[in-house]
Amino acid sequence: MNRTLSHTYTHPSVLAGIASGASWADPEMDPTRIDWAERQARAAIPFEVVNGRPVAPTDPTGIRYGRNELGHWGEALCADAVVIATDPTGRRWLAMVERDDDHGWALPGGHVDPGEAPAAAALRELAEETGLDLCGHCMNPELLPARVVPDPRASDEAWMVTVPAVVRIYPVGPEYLPALVGADDARRAEWVPADSYAGLFAHLAATYGGEVFAAHRAILRDLFA
Repeated sequence: MNRTLSHTYTHPSVLAGIASGASWADPEMDPTRIDWAERQARAAIPFEVVNGRPVAPTDPTGIRYGRNELGHWGEALCADAVVIATDPTGRRWLAMVERDDDHGWALPGGHVDPGEAPAAAALRELAEETGLDLCGHCMNPELLPARVVPDPRASDEAWMVTVPAVVRIYPVGPEYLPALVGADDARRAEWVPADSYAGLFAHLAATYGGEVFAAHRAILRDLFA
C-alpha cells in the first residue's frame, strides 16, 4: 500500500470528546504510548504498527496521521444488524436508519462492547436505534466475516471493522412489517424495499433524497446484487 501522503487531522469533536471524558474518545493523544501488541492480539483483522503508530489494513484515506472523526486509535470493532424481511409475495425489505450525522442511510449498528459477542451487539444496537427488539425471540443471526469498511470518518490510524449479522424474518404481508422508530443516533428508521441494491439505492434517493452510508455500500451490494 502506498502511504506517501502525510496529511494530519483530528476532528474538533474528537478533541471535545476527550476533554469531556467521553467513553468513545481514547484519551491518549500520542499513539506511540499505546500497548499495540495487546490491541493487535485482539484485532478482528490484522494490522501493522510502524514506528509505534498503527497503519490501517486498507488503501490510504488521505489522512495519514491523526484520527479524523473517529475517537479511537487503530481498529474499532462494530456489528451491524442486517434485518431482511421477506413477505409472502417474495418481496424483500431491509431495516435501515437515517444517521443523524448526515452521513446517509445505514444499517443499524455500532460498537461491540468489551466482552460482548458481535451477534448480541448487533441485536442491541438494532433495538436502540429502531425499537425493534429481537433479543428475546431466540434469534440466531448469521454472522458474515469481519471486514474493514470505508468509513468516511476514518484515517490511516483510526478505522472501523464490522461484523454483519444477518437476521431473516417472514411477515405475513408488507402491512405487517414490525414498526420501526428512529432513536439514539438514528434520525429515523424505515423498511426499505431491497429486491436489488439498485432498487434500494433508487428508493432512498426518490423517497428521502438520501443515499447509502459509504461504509455500508459494499456490504449491501454483496447481499442484494
